[in-house]
Amino acid sequence: MTRSVTEIASALRSGDVTARDLAERFLDEQHRLDQQLHSFVAVDADDVLEQADRVDTERRNGVDRGPLHGVLVGVKDIIDVAGYPTRCGSPLYSDRAVERDAEVVTKLRSAGAIIAGKTATHELACGVVTSPTANPWDTQRVPGGSSGGSGAAVGAGLVPIGLGSDTGGSIRIPAALCGTVGHKPTYGLVSVTGVEPLSVSLDHLGPLGRTAADCAHALTAMTGGNVDHASMLGRDVAGMRFGLLMDAPFAPMQPDIERAMHDATEHLTSLGGSCVPVRLPSLDHTLAAEFGIIPLEAYLHHAAALRDRPADIDPGIRTLLVAGAVAPASLHHRASRARVLITQEIARTMDELRLDALLSPTLPATASLMTRSEFTFGDIVEHISVSWVRTTAPFNLSGQPAVSVPCGLDSEGLPIGLQITTRAGTDALALAIAHAFESTRPSDSGKPKVHV
Repeated sequence: MTRSVTEIASALRSGDVTARDLAERFLDEQHRLDQQLHSFVAVDADDVLEQADRVDTERRNGVDRGPLHGVLVGVKDIIDVAGYPTRCGSPLYSDRAVERDAEVVTKLRSAGAIIAGKTATHELACGVVTSPTANPWDTQRVPGGSSGGSGAAVGAGLVPIGLGSDTGGSIRIPAALCGTVGHKPTYGLVSVTGVEPLSVSLDHLGPLGRTAADCAHALTAMTGGNVDHASMLGRDVAGMRFGLLMDAPFAPMQPDIERAMHDATEHLTSLGGSCVPVRLPSLDHTLAAEFGIIPLEAYLHHAAALRDRPADIDPGIRTLLVAGAVAPASLHHRASRARVLITQEIARTMDELRLDALLSPTLPATASLMTRSEFTFGDIVEHISVSWVRTTAPFNLSGQPAVSVPCGLDSEGLPIGLQITTRAGTDALALAIAHAFESTRPSDSGKPKVHV
């Protein structure tokens, strides 16, 4: 199952493999590997095989629904899938199966995708760890969150596509830590109907994949197929201008990540692009804006649970919900105003400097041990939730598409991510740049310790 969507589609179309072959292999390998990874929280083997048989029947009858026809997709357990409960990693939710698919799942099924099961999420999609899921590169380390189950499943090669949500970085964080591509689309591009919210004005839904092309094909299906988000794949970056973000909030960072960023920009320059340093002062207020918005919006959704079942909520998440309950509404208003200023400054700077994209480290630190809760950067000590959100949250606030693509390994052999951000509505361009980058740079020598 280590093949890309394109390779799988080719094999299915040629008859070299059947959807049932792929489904059986997935079920065997998920049973074996998830004893270590815990990436899936629910898999219905009979349903997976039934879906695969329907795909094979369609193919025998000459039906081809596109690149995802017969491809297995893991779905984060905040997204409704008919026949499965939606538990959100929390005892607050029922074990009763839901009756209807989320809109995005309906669209994936229409594209012929096979729903492999539900992947693990950090409780209420609010966190960066996703316990007990392990990182396939080192099972003593976290996969990131809150879409850690999808990140681990794709990183280990169990499925080529996993769905995630991203409110402050929860697609890009596990993508960077698990060595996959992760795409946070333009805000509102992918429907969140049938998805449990964390913060309605910041929530995004998007794919994690083995390659940028995989994510592009998945995004096309997730949005109904009316726009081909893979249409720009193959475009080179010659003549493109990139703005390099290396100051706060992207700094400080681990030295290995700084070196990887230097190498990444050198590579893009060698392809004919040009890089200019960019400083965006408004981004100094990223965390204040992000966490001025999330608590109130999260509280409004979970108010009844906080009142009636507080003991069933993780203490850290409960604190965030309480903050949303007691904070004045003016805090949300000021944070929303800061969000507007951040969005405006990014857009203005990109226009004035004629930038095609912004480049930054996806994260300032690689995957931490499960026992660790802080990073040290020189004389700065920072909680991991701060470190892993300050570099991704700016683009939740602005609503721009942002792609994390692997760009090297640290000295311990752990993946590093490059973040590529383009203007709102230009998701195909962001994915094309990521594709050009990954398809022309030398392959990294390392590989996950737990993989298919």
